[in-house]
Amino acid sequence: MRRLSVAVGAVLLAITLAACGGTPTGPAGTGPQPPGAPAPTEPSPTPTPTPDPVTFKPSVKNGASGVKVDTLVTVAASAGTLTKVKLSYTNKDRQGRTQHGVVSGTMSKDRTKWTANGRLDPATAYKLTSAGKNTVNQAQSVATSFRTENLSLARQTFPQIYPLKGSYVGVGMPVVLTFDVPVKNKKEFEKNLHVKSSPAQVGTWHWYSSKEVRYRPKKYWKPGTKVTVTANLNGVNAGNGIYGQNSTKTNFTVGRSLVTKINLSSDVARVYRNGKLVRKIYVSGGKSGWQTRSGVKLIMDKRYVTRMTNSMIGAREHYSLRVRYAMRITPSGEFLHAAPWNAAHFGRRNASHGCVGMSTGNAAWLFNRVLIGDPVVTTGSSRGMEPGNGYGDWNISYATYKKGSAL
Repeated sequence: MRRLSVAVGAVLLAITLAACGGTPTGPAGTGPQPPGAPAPTEPSPTPTPTPDPVTFKPSVKNGASGVKVDTLVTVAASAGTLTKVKLSYTNKDRQGRTQHGVVSGTMSKDRTKWTANGRLDPATAYKLTSAGKNTVNQAQSVATSFRTENLSLARQTFPQIYPLKGSYVGVGMPVVLTFDVPVKNKKEFEKNLHVKSSPAQVGTWHWYSSKEVRYRPKKYWKPGTKVTVTANLNGVNAGNGIYGQNSTKTNFTVGRSLVTKINLSSDVARVYRNGKLVRKIYVSGGKSGWQTRSGVKLIMDKRYVTRMTNSMIGAREHYSLRVRYAMRITPSGEFLHAAPWNAAHFGRRNASHGCVGMSTGNAAWLFNRVLIGDPVVTTGSSRGMEPGNGYGDWNISYATYKKGSAL
């Protein structure tokens, strides 16, 4: 029994040593390691890649000179988004004084592109500062400097717009845009002319010449319409090496409808307010050789008192008259005005040198009610309106007028 106990103890000891790891082994699954072998190493974790920094691509190179003024500056971001873009400039005005400014711009919805809202001025130093961040919000910014070309005034065309800002006008009033230097590239210019009306009304531009373009609605403006006109022409290529010198805008409000209809066969004028007859006026128009023009004209100007002479229109009969309540309807010299010296002819015959005369009381009444742009529709004479003689925009159909657009 003693021998048996010793034998069993020896077996149990061997089993215990094996279970306690008495024999060296490697990592799980590698099996036993020979005595004296170096300890195995754990595998290294895969390193996390570093995100690329955001980069910027402006449309103008840093340090560029002689940059064309019709350049529309943009900047695009890669490997990230834009947080802020600023296009600032420094130049001198016509008096040689230094001036500073900033060109506004529009950011794309995904914030990967910025586009300037306007083109460039000549002889101007610009600085484009672009800031952004990559996918892990690491910030980056870059500055780009450049200078535009020099342009003489002969290579710039300056726009003037009418009606003036804040005007209150008649239902026939067109938008009038004139230029001091001819525009050859009318299509490019017209692309940058915008008219917004409330309530919205269909309309079109019509080029009368390379120095004048106008806009009218399909029908008379609706009373109470508010109109905003924007001409984003600064730096726009006008052709022949000419560029737009400035951008301009205006806004005006259309008043009530007041239309004066003059029949020179009966020498009677009828005034309609919002379609309702409100006044009947006996008048006298232009006599033979000085006929008043038939057609649709608009009130262009109002003068309480003005001087009219025969030399102004080339008439042989001498006269020099102090005229009251004068309402101009053509640049060539036609007015509606008080003409008490012709009182015997009112409602009977035409005896003037082209103007439409009436009593002082009627002239004062009409003068105090008309707005610039109110229509004066004349019939009864064989002489028609010449193109360009005043605001004759309503003497042709809308379809014909639209053909005068460059678009």
